[in-house]
Amino acid sequence: MAEPHPLPGLDAACRALARGQAVVVPNPSPMTYGLVATDPAAVNAAKGRPVEQPVAVSLHDHAEWHRVTPGLDLPRELLPRILALLDRRLSLLVPVREDASLPEWVRSGVHDGHLAMFNGRWGPSAPLWDRFPRLHGSSANRSGQPPAACAADAARMLGTDVPVIDGDALRDPRRVPRASSMVRVTRDGKMRLHRPGAQDVASIVDVSP
Repeated sequence: MAEPHPLPGLDAACRALARGQAVVVPNPSPMTYGLVATDPAAVNAAKGRPVEQPVAVSLHDHAEWHRVTPGLDLPRELLPRILALLDRRLSLLVPVREDASLPEWVRSGVHDGHLAMFNGRWGPSAPLWDRFPRLHGSSANRSGQPPAACAADAARMLGTDVPVIDGDALRDPRRVPRASSMVRVTRDGKMRLHRPGAQDVASIVDVSP
């Protein structure tokens, strides 16, 4: 069986990540494109926002997930469900313990006592995610602009200095592109919708007042 052709821009993006640059990565429809880097400051700089602004972390590597879980302020029995939601590509805001000893690389994702996390790994661009287990990420756009719905949108907003992995050929143009849904998890395990988006979260979130 023939090996699938790599996505256009994948090799260049891996080289750029190794140099500390931010790169644009594709997502399956209807999700919009993302922006990742090994350094959160690189993500913020590419988006044109303060470099010290918190940036979500991608927990696509399960070894990194297990390093983070001791610092999460959640009932232990809830952790498998959180991991399952990450694997469904939702963005999550998860409470951390006040005395948490989180891995250094994820601390930039903490704001107001919650760690912003997601899982950006997508099969067609898997070589990138497997090579870089510690990535910070956000939507692919300049601050204040809508997330990029296609590779050309990302290149237009972010400029030629930010490499783009073009996954348009694998996306469904009939589906309305949206950023990922974001769910906030409380310390007692309740889940509330923080930001509507691409995923259906009706069976997940707590809608009680």
